[in-house]
Amino acid sequence: MDSAGGEGGATSSGGQAAAAAGQQPSRYESQKRRDWNTFLTYLRNHKPPLALARCSGAHVIEFLRYLDQFGKTKVHGAGCAFYGHPNPPGPCACPLRQAWGSLDALIGRLRAAYEESGGTPETNPFAARAVRIFLRDVRETQAKARGIPYEKKKRKRPPQASSSAAAASSSAATSRGGESSSSAALSGGSSGDGSGPAAPPVRGSSTPP
Repeated sequence: MDSAGGEGGATSSGGQAAAAAGQQPSRYESQKRRDWNTFLTYLRNHKPPLALARCSGAHVIEFLRYLDQFGKTKVHGAGCAFYGHPNPPGPCACPLRQAWGSLDALIGRLRAAYEESGGTPETNPFAARAVRIFLRDVRETQAKARGIPYEKKKRKRPPQASSSAAAASSSAATSRGGESSSSAALSGGSSGDGSGPAAPPVRGSSTPP
């Protein structure tokens, strides 16, 4: 009885642990929550304080520029000797900035968090056209300054239905051909084993009259 109770308690504890693990937010959700809290703190500390309902694309761009002070990406100026060099051989006095990829991902998370917090797509400041233009300019500027082109990833096209049907038809034909060959081989083997034309019967020796 005690062992059964112990096994039941262990099973219950294991189930609770699995449920708790399943309730833990994903890495993306955790990062999105942190980004959203950072943006709300920025609005509260804004002078004058800014309400979320009055936030526009211009305020979002201002927020992105504010984040540049925490950036770790060296962006060379046009007058720098290392302008356009992806791997500069030495240090320079050019400022550090937020990388375009980081800003682009950040805007994606904030855009989703805004709508999850009750905002509508029509009033979403993170989806404003001015923000898209700003990100595009940052991408082009950093690509030229760092000598690293940002290429858009090509989407893989799903296989067409006609190709799949042709492949299935070819496979079926091959399978039928294999079956026919196997049948022919078996037939040939059976003939050699005595299933072919019968040999003339051997007459027993008879006593001459």
